[in-house]
Amino acid sequence: MKETIDILMVKKYLLNLQDSICSKLAAEDGKADFYEDIWQHLQGGGGKSRVIENGAVFEKGGVNFSHVFGKELPASIIANKPELIGYSFQAMGISIVLHPLNPYVPTTHMNVRFFIAEKPHHPSIWWFGGGFDLTPYYGFIEDCQYWHETAKKACLPFGEDIYPNFKRQCDDYFYLKHRDETRGIGGLFFDYLNQAGFEQSFGLMKSVGDSFLLAYLPIVQRRKLMEYSIHEREFQLYRRGRYVEFNLLYDRGTLFGLQSGGRVESILMSLPPVVNWKYNWQPEQGSAEEKLYQIFLRPQDWLNFSME
Repeated sequence: MKETIDILMVKKYLLNLQDSICSKLAAEDGKADFYEDIWQHLQGGGGKSRVIENGAVFEKGGVNFSHVFGKELPASIIANKPELIGYSFQAMGISIVLHPLNPYVPTTHMNVRFFIAEKPHHPSIWWFGGGFDLTPYYGFIEDCQYWHETAKKACLPFGEDIYPNFKRQCDDYFYLKHRDETRGIGGLFFDYLNQAGFEQSFGLMKSVGDSFLLAYLPIVQRRKLMEYSIHEREFQLYRRGRYVEFNLLYDRGTLFGLQSGGRVESILMSLPPVVNWKYNWQPEQGSAEEKLYQIFLRPQDWLNFSME
């Protein structure tokens, strides 16, 4: 029996998720709201970019939906799936990046997506992908443990092995090779998810998407009113440079968007509004900044982590 692939159901879910997340983030910020930018893709389809700027909590953030079509797959996909040469494609997803103002509130990223490749007289090839990760500037063990506990709960209904597998993929993916450090404390990352069939794979993708704010907002609420000085702010701006480096050098979504003729403003929405690079900067010995490098920018078993 041929499996039914319900593209419209996926699209409906993603659009509702965008609405829900924007509403909750704007309420959390309390000062700024999202403005919407509707755009068209050169080869077909388009998207809705929603951006928040200069808020009380979020200095800049975006919650973007896209559903685009293409006659040929970009090089970033063919590199991993050479058997798809000659296929056309549809790709849809939600992509979120939030850069808070307070250095004690972590930057975060979430993405959930669906991809289907088609070719006359050949069966369609589809998969889901996505995940979420957290990039603190000042680390708190309880935040890391809560983040990963929530990630595990999202995965558990689909198998005991899902969370450790997705966590490992996240640690491996969000790694800056040229710096020998992770981008943050990780979370979940998955791609080419289709082995369990459409319904189960879609269910797992939805569980990840629905769990994102459950993981993030309590951390925001704990940290957003913490006092900070110019010292913490300058370190935040310095560390934001790592985020830029990863997104421009390694990020698959950035590469896919640019190679497939996507809208540059929406693709580069992920970049922070203000960044500093300092030459040969080193943290002071025994400082909170050094602790970030020693503990939080290395893969850890956060569910069982102890400083003892």
